[in-house]
Amino acid sequence: MTTKDSVATADSAKMTENLAKVEELSQRLVAALSQRTPPNPALNGPDQELFARAAGAYWQGWMQNPARIFEHQLEYWGKTVTHYMEAQQQLMKGELQAPEDDGPDDKRFSNPLWKSHPYFNFVKRHYQQNAEAIRQAVEDAGELDELDRKRLGYFSNQIIDMMSPTNFLGTNPDALELAVETEGESLVRGLENLVADLERNDGEMLVRLCDESAFELGRNVATAEGEVVYRNRMMELIQYAPTTDEVHATPLIIFPPWINKFYILDLKPENSLIRWITDQGYTLFVVSWVNPGSEYRDVGMDTYMEEGFLDAIRVVKDITKQKQVNAVGYCIAGTTLNLVLALLNKRGDNSIKSATFFTALTDFSDQGEFTSFLQNDFIDGIEQEVSEIGVLRSFIMSRTMSYLRSNDLVYQPAIKSYMLGKTPPAFDLLFWNGDSTNLPARMTMEYVRLLCQQNKFVTEGVELLGERLHISDVETPFCAVTCETDHIAPWKDCYRGMAQAGSKQKTFILSQSGHIAGIVNPPSKKKYGHYTNADVTIDHATWREAANFHEGSWWPRWEKWLRARSGKMVPARNPGDSGYEPLCPAPGTYVSAKPSL
Repeated sequence: MTTKDSVATADSAKMTENLAKVEELSQRLVAALSQRTPPNPALNGPDQELFARAAGAYWQGWMQNPARIFEHQLEYWGKTVTHYMEAQQQLMKGELQAPEDDGPDDKRFSNPLWKSHPYFNFVKRHYQQNAEAIRQAVEDAGELDELDRKRLGYFSNQIIDMMSPTNFLGTNPDALELAVETEGESLVRGLENLVADLERNDGEMLVRLCDESAFELGRNVATAEGEVVYRNRMMELIQYAPTTDEVHATPLIIFPPWINKFYILDLKPENSLIRWITDQGYTLFVVSWVNPGSEYRDVGMDTYMEEGFLDAIRVVKDITKQKQVNAVGYCIAGTTLNLVLALLNKRGDNSIKSATFFTALTDFSDQGEFTSFLQNDFIDGIEQEVSEIGVLRSFIMSRTMSYLRSNDLVYQPAIKSYMLGKTPPAFDLLFWNGDSTNLPARMTMEYVRLLCQQNKFVTEGVELLGERLHISDVETPFCAVTCETDHIAPWKDCYRGMAQAGSKQKTFILSQSGHIAGIVNPPSKKKYGHYTNADVTIDHATWREAANFHEGSWWPRWEKWLRARSGKMVPARNPGDSGYEPLCPAPGTYVSAKPSL
């Protein structure tokens, strides 16, 4: 047998092996898809009336100013035909070369073939011209109200992003080159990744962003030493072990959001806010929320307040023998902490000495990037979904968040995993990001209807636990920490809500970066700075213009603020030395429990 025959035999064997894998994976793919319980169809896109109104507005614009729209159409046709002719002329020269490319830069098209190869260049330029024409058509849609125009723009951009040639194997040079180089093995690995993701998510295609096998709770993430000292159906209360001989008398409780898990504050020792706080001499308690199943369908905002916040405050006061606590609320838990403060004020209860809000919204008059999803067509779909299932399933919320940044969080990861066959990176933040939770039916609808849509907390007030609660009832001294590029809780909206609170002692800090990195910003990294301005009586733009910039993390500045409200130093308290026997070590059991649906 010649060397050539040996290579051909080896290639044939490899191809046969890959085909066998494809057959097996195809069977698993069908099995995984058969397990899918799709969400209510209303959650997959806007009501068709939006597009009908857009078409009517476009036609109206054509009738009122036909020259303007015809000019745009001619411009599109001209660019398209001109580019086609340029490509043809290059081919007629007998050169495999693309015409000169003066199109916009886009990191999706970083492979040199997008500029140099006539086929890929033609596909890319044609896509960019179509995208420009679609965006122009949205602008030309006549007298469309601002809300419809904003939503139409958002969903049009989703279609544009979805139809990028990089998302398809036949028009992705990176994927094709690798498939040839690996004799198809990269595509087999990609199919394996796709099937694994479908199996992991009950038939739903949620792209895995992280190598989950690299992490284990309690081993290399969420490793701060502590004990669960109290548990009810809503939460486990973790008391962390002291790392100093003395601690401040007033204890601190952190209420993380229940949309995700608490260990974003304890990913690894070097960026753990939990460890850093205990190192500063505080008795720290952190709530770990339950991941609810369908049996929690009747749990509402009032339940989280009563059996979460108020129960935790009561237990911490019992354990530490203190009359007051300091409290932190992150994101939705910060919104709810505002409600709790208003409730306690109504009741004449001063159990909370000071409050800190991390990226917490209270005024939802500007819904920002969530505008497209907070209209009745989507909210009605959510209501139907949760009425049937009992919870808003975690993948729906994860999917929504991902499509706010679809290129970075959906399409690029999908290309790497499914087309290139690459293993996702071992990144602790992405591991946490993929560990989201369900939301109880009643709580979901109360939050989106009463707070997000109707904005009752800052208008007429919201009825909860027998009281009408209004933001002006929040009179506790507080510090609000927000993040400059936060697209989930924009800092200017957090500022607007903070300004309406009744407290006479308000501190506002603006950190650089976004919703997570701006908060999980340890001093040791020396990465992101922050802004301060003592005058919080002015509008957000004036506040920002006059603010002072400080290098480094906001953590030490906040700790100085907290220290002044935390009392004298007392001997350190160990978990379990107060009559509340430890139930299990941190991070507890709720953080990893799988709910029933």
